[in-house]
Amino acid sequence: MAHRQQVLILYLANSALDSRVVSWALYDGTGQREHLPGDSSEPPYPSGLAALRDGWRLIQMSQLHPPAPGREFTVSYQRYEFLFEKWEPFADDGRAPASG
Repeated sequence: MAHRQQVLILYLANSALDSRVVSWALYDGTGQREHLPGDSSEPPYPSGLAALRDGWRLIQMSQLHPPAPGREFTVSYQRYEFLFEKWEPFADDGRAPASG
């Protein structure tokens, strides 16, 4: 049986892994679920730590860069990005295995 990757990107309120999720994206390489931006008003997990506890592997987190002097309150991008992955079983014939 093959495996396919699922990717979860969580943007947190600050650099602590247990801080609250403010935005997210989920990509499912198994094709079992289709996710679109804004398809839910609730994040899949309340924090990055909750995702870890559910079996997601943390593979990358944003570097912490101090803002340039005078730019401390400039809004641009979400700084605290955490990238997680899971590998899910997938039938060799291209179908997701039956759950049970």
